[in-house]
Amino acid sequence: MPSDLNAVSPFELDSPSPRKPHGIISMTIEIPSSSRAARSPETRPPARWKTPEFAFYELAFLIVVPIMIWIPISLSSESHPNYPLFSHRLSSGWLFGRRVDNSDTQYRSFRNNIPALSLLVSAFFIAKSIYGRFSSQRSSPSLSQHTSTIDTALHRIPFLLTFSIVMLLALHGTSIIKVLIILSINYAIAKSFGQSHPKLAPLLTWVVNMGVLFANEWNSGYKFASLHTSLEVLDSISGVYPRWHVSFNITMLRLISFNMDYFWACIREKPTESGSELDFKQRTSTPHPLEIYSYKNYIAYVLYPPLYIAGPIITFNDFIWQIRRPTSISRSTVTSYLMRFLFCLLTMEFILHFMYVVAIKDTKAWVGDTPAELSMVGLWNLMIVWLKLLLPWRFFRLWALADGIDPPENMIRCMANNYSTFGFWRSWHRSYNLWIVRYIYIPLGGTKNVAFTTILVFSFVALWHDLSFRLLAWGWLVSLFVLPELVASYLLPSSKYGGEWWYRHICAFGAIFNGLMMLTANLVGFVVGLDGMSYMITQLLQTWEGLRFFGAACICIFIAVQVMFEYREEEMRQGIYRRC
Repeated sequence: MPSDLNAVSPFELDSPSPRKPHGIISMTIEIPSSSRAARSPETRPPARWKTPEFAFYELAFLIVVPIMIWIPISLSSESHPNYPLFSHRLSSGWLFGRRVDNSDTQYRSFRNNIPALSLLVSAFFIAKSIYGRFSSQRSSPSLSQHTSTIDTALHRIPFLLTFSIVMLLALHGTSIIKVLIILSINYAIAKSFGQSHPKLAPLLTWVVNMGVLFANEWNSGYKFASLHTSLEVLDSISGVYPRWHVSFNITMLRLISFNMDYFWACIREKPTESGSELDFKQRTSTPHPLEIYSYKNYIAYVLYPPLYIAGPIITFNDFIWQIRRPTSISRSTVTSYLMRFLFCLLTMEFILHFMYVVAIKDTKAWVGDTPAELSMVGLWNLMIVWLKLLLPWRFFRLWALADGIDPPENMIRCMANNYSTFGFWRSWHRSYNLWIVRYIYIPLGGTKNVAFTTILVFSFVALWHDLSFRLLAWGWLVSLFVLPELVASYLLPSSKYGGEWWYRHICAFGAIFNGLMMLTANLVGFVVGLDGMSYMITQLLQTWEGLRFFGAACICIFIAVQVMFEYREEEMRQGIYRRC
């Protein structure tokens, strides 16, 4: 039932699930998911897929979904009156002689560099193979006898350090000096205050790192010439990706992770190491011996090549545990993940070749469009936002998996398969959510101060993404929009009403408003901004045609949510409990 999501902490961590999905639910990527053994699959209600109710829903899907696809395709036609307004933003394509909407700057930087990134990955594994052969030839039984177990387990660190430095030199040129200075300052805070001032150290870590984030933005990554004119020559050696400060917010999360994990390792009792394989929760929360928190391990973690540019985010504890005790990642797992990535990449290519909604949005070429057409421009822009984030994250996670490191999967559900604000938050940029839980939400009290921590969390998330009012407005909107879900889950708990026939329909009715609010917040934050959203709302709610469409859209959302509920019920029948 949908209410199962509300029975847990809004930001609760995942735990391993022993079962593999099959059938329709195998479409959702497999992760270490939430599992509550007290409720066996046999207690779930029977499947509704073949009932008359769901036959009607399936008929609605067969009619409505093709219309939702056709509308943006027709808006992108050369015969459309608004086509000349955005055609200059289109590029030459490779599918069926059509042009491609490659106008999104963020995704274009990834799409155009896929060949170069593939060469980088190839160079990494070639260098790794050479290092492996070289190190195995140098090792000897007598040497191994005098080498500690920890040192042996960390034999990959020198290779990772070397490759990381070479990669950063190529990416950022002389700006690697700036990166290493910031990293060294953060490490000095950890080692100087971690054991002697356990309460002051976290505060210093957060203040300094947030200050660095603001300073990076304010100074556009700094210039050597600002220190002395004789250093101006260093600014000319900028590398292939000179704007290192743009992606430094990802690096900052790893800096905080190292320091906080080290602080907690200093004050917590060290568990006895059993030698058994650890699951995700154990790898994250179990500290290492203090000597593991060294500068070379720190640099290898922060600059780990597969995850340096865009993540996913992995904690220091988890990363080092996977180095010390490699996880079992089969070749079939990596191959299956590669197939998923290629399928998503091809899906994105088809969308960009047939739906020019990004160009329409950027040029505001929607004058004269109907409310339905305006809504589809917004919806498919959000779908592209989802895909443009999913693809780089899966590319870099695929690289890490092939290297034997298993970082969290960032995107679990499709953007259109969400009805809960908290569930959406847990499934979108999941590694960031797990980071937020561990280093902000739980330390601030978690469920004891839900309202306060929620506002603080989403404000941080907004400013971390972009130091702009638009993203801050998004953060506050999300904080405001989670309140109805909290109130509804308190007034109508599943533990009391979950067995009633009407409960599922009441939840679906509430999910209509949840979905509309999530669409509004994300359109404001990531697509059209406040002005564009104001125009869309005016067209929807101040015309008779708009009101009719709005009513029909609410009915469609109600039907879609019912299918989402049943999809999750199918997961639970198979013993899989995902809290999203």
